[in-house]
Amino acid sequence: MGNCVSSISSSGIHNDSYGYENAVYNTGVISSNTNGSQIIGSTYSHTGTKGLNQDSAFLFQGYGAEDGAFVGVFDGHGQNGHIVSQIVRNRLPSLVLSQRNAISNDQNLENDKLLGPKQNFQKWKEACIGAFKVMDKEIKVLDTVDCSSSGTAAVVVVKQGEELVVANLGDSRAILGTRTENGIKAVQLTTDLKPGIPSEAERIRKCHGRVLALKDEAHIQRVWLPYDDSPGLAMSRAFGDFVLKNHGIICIPDVSYHRLTSNDEFLVLASDGVWDVLSNDEVVSIVSSSARSVEAAAKAVVDAAIGSWQHKFPNSKRDDCTVICVFLQR
Repeated sequence: MGNCVSSISSSGIHNDSYGYENAVYNTGVISSNTNGSQIIGSTYSHTGTKGLNQDSAFLFQGYGAEDGAFVGVFDGHGQNGHIVSQIVRNRLPSLVLSQRNAISNDQNLENDKLLGPKQNFQKWKEACIGAFKVMDKEIKVLDTVDCSSSGTAAVVVVKQGEELVVANLGDSRAILGTRTENGIKAVQLTTDLKPGIPSEAERIRKCHGRVLALKDEAHIQRVWLPYDDSPGLAMSRAFGDFVLKNHGIICIPDVSYHRLTSNDEFLVLASDGVWDVLSNDEVVSIVSSSARSVEAAAKAVVDAAIGSWQHKFPNSKRDDCTVICVFLQR
């Protein structure tokens, strides 16, 4: 599949199922492929004040192609959310790639490089949707983990040369820092898939799920069972959460395409603990000011998020904050 540049989780140093040893937790990384190209990235995760860190993340290089990469952030929730996020982190990369290869084999595509951008995106989109469905089924049949009210959000980016395929499930987010005449600006690549979005709420209500906010947090729409005030899920799509899967919560990601240009400086993926308190432009400003110190970029964003939590919500429990920065211009 390629080389694991970095893999982080609540457990720190991680040996995953692919045999990548000593993946590094809470540090920046620089790694080169055999053809001399580089994937330059920075990762950092900080445990909130709610308990165990349920976030996990990874950055793989050489994924699908020598100049390819696979980046993902997973934000678990519920009693076993930390387990679910790590399972998805470990398994999803191989599922997406196997789905993509199966599509090529089924359609007798001897050389994917001959496909146009639209055709290639469509194949990766099908692969992502198929892989996410398989992943959810694998979680459902786990004997040792109760995922009825536990799950994880997921945002992943597949980079193939200058093409990005972005798949989002839940309320984590991916953005680009793009250079303009007026400086580096943020380009949001994903939509936060929350119950407050009218189309998401409509699907949930058609399946007899309820969408409403609690009195003491009127700004947060949550999903509830038809006749029970539980579980109060604050996103509209997720892995796991099987008690709500018949009531509008789905595992189908929103998949989009972006072709990189020389103006695209860096990519940032982060869990909602960051986006709840920092704007896209604030994150881009922090990363661009840290660009000369790759290792410092992700940590700088997390540190800023922690400070903002303390300022904006001093009496609230702080969420876990996880960030991956990928620098695109070498």
